[in-house]
Amino acid sequence: MCNMTFEETSGENSIERMDSVSKALEEVITSALPQGCVTVGVYEAAKSLNLDPDNVVLCLLATDEEQVVDVALQIHFTLIQAFCCENDINILRVSNMRRLAEILGGVKPGEEPMDLHCVLVTKSSTCKDPALSKVNRFCRDSRILDQWVPIINLPDR
Repeated sequence: MCNMTFEETSGENSIERMDSVSKALEEVITSALPQGCVTVGVYEAAKSLNLDPDNVVLCLLATDEEQVVDVALQIHFTLIQAFCCENDINILRVSNMRRLAEILGGVKPGEEPMDLHCVLVTKSSTCKDPALSKVNRFCRDSRILDQWVPIINLPDR
């Protein structure tokens, strides 16, 4: 088990670690996309979780600041979080939905915008990926510190 010291959970190390985890998360998503191992949307994620929760390796719950007060969305998040916790699926809250949309390929002209509030990453060759291991370790370390759903900001590029 990996316990972090106070110095590792605050200050410069914390900022560097968040940047490192953000980059790792971006790698996980970009490597899972071409393999068809990404499910986007609250409804689609709920169906996938219901059908095969053992296949899901990571759940991302995304909001922008103005959506935090959306009660219906928070209810969906609460239910998804409970299901993921019960099934040992790592969860991350992600801010900066515009950047998440870019990573997922953006919105094509004439298409409906994607529902990015819930994104699942399922098993594939990424399961042995060092980037996924880094994200999973961050989630585990956060739980040790009683932060069950850590928040990651995806920096603009």
